[in-house]
Amino acid sequence: MSEVNALRTPLCDLLGCRYPIVQTAMGYVAGADLVIGTTNAGGFGFLAGATIHADKIEAEILRVKRETDDQPFGLNFHMFQPNAQQLLDLAVKYRLRAVSYGRGPDKKVIGRLRDADIVCMPTVGALKHAQKAIEMGANAITVQGGEGGGHTGSVPTTVLLPQVVDAVSVPVIAAGGFYDGRGLLAALAFGASGIAMGTRFLMTSDSKVPDATLQRYLATKDAEKIAVSHLVDGMPQRMIPNEYLSMLEKASPMKRLRIAVNLALKWKAETGMTTGQAMSIFMKAMREDSSSVAQTVMAANAPMLLQRSMVDGNPADGVMSAGQVAALIGKLDSCEDVISGIVRQAMVRRTALNELTPA
Repeated sequence: MSEVNALRTPLCDLLGCRYPIVQTAMGYVAGADLVIGTTNAGGFGFLAGATIHADKIEAEILRVKRETDDQPFGLNFHMFQPNAQQLLDLAVKYRLRAVSYGRGPDKKVIGRLRDADIVCMPTVGALKHAQKAIEMGANAITVQGGEGGGHTGSVPTTVLLPQVVDAVSVPVIAAGGFYDGRGLLAALAFGASGIAMGTRFLMTSDSKVPDATLQRYLATKDAEKIAVSHLVDGMPQRMIPNEYLSMLEKASPMKRLRIAVNLALKWKAETGMTTGQAMSIFMKAMREDSSSVAQTVMAANAPMLLQRSMVDGNPADGVMSAGQVAALIGKLDSCEDVISGIVRQAMVRRTALNELTPA
């Protein structure tokens, strides 16, 4: 049996990819280059629509379609971004295969996407959120355990994944702690239909993250130090510690709020958001989240700080979201080498396990 057929799962049929390997939509990281590299290597890539400027997103979509011979790929969005409707319209217009999201769209929006034959694949970090997402209409779900990078929960993948697999009837994609073929085989053994990875794809030669930032990632060798902090935007985020995080840890609550307000104003200006839109998002966040005013304002921290690291190449002054697997990745392979290596290793491990079974 060929490697393609041996590892084919319902997720491959749903997304139209060769292997059950998904590249997640990391903000300011998952641009056309990374999606093209992933897609041409047999995986499934998501464009980070939430952080690609409104006047560039359509060109990015068309470039991926052109340079992958129109293979399927996906688009990520957030309903609170000013151009959310534009992204929804583009997903339908170009018949993209899937969309991913976190806090998200209502049943009407999901219904429109499903009617256009677009797979709705949110990312969640808790069983109750998975069940809610299915109730809202999702037809696949990515489950991220606490080992994952960026915003993440506290339950490890090995506990969360079987909970969700047992509770839902749609394909489940495992995220958080995966970077090689052993992880893929383990996820399939848990009952998942595939794996989703962010950090593993960020740390590739196809990534357009500036070299200064990538070198910081490569220099991280202690998984324990890739820790969770609430200081950036009030929500738990796993990241590589740096000078900026150290400054926040020492700052007073008032200073952190002042920093957040300044960054929020810059984000508003950069996105072209009107004051009315900003207030609408602020009030919506306040209604949906019981956190403080300060925390709500702090939510604007993350995109601006991510830009410093992932776009400007200034890792000391930004945020370096990372899963704990960053400490296990020693070099920048291409997406092709990463995916083919994962597939080969999964096959080797599967053969080794089969040999343990008595004839």
